[in-house]
Amino acid sequence: MTQTEQSIGDVSTMPFEKAMAELERIVGDLEKGAVSLDDSVRLYARGKALQERCEKLLAEAEARVEKITIGENGAPKGVAPFDVT
Repeated sequence: MTQTEQSIGDVSTMPFEKAMAELERIVGDLEKGAVSLDDSVRLYARGKALQERCEKLLAEAEARVEKITIGENGAPKGVAPFDVT
């Protein structure tokens, strides 16, 4: 396994806040343009993996959100799973 593959693998267990902070740092480094082409490609690959991790964690969080269901009389009657579609 290459170092890049190992780094990308490490992303799979990273919490959302840490992944987002690293992604923001990478974007900043790339926007500055002071990175070599090889480093830019490596950072881009890492950033893509971090983006996918953040999107996955957000989708999981949305799926756990519950909404209050309202009965015919207008009073709350319980909760139902959040519809992610």
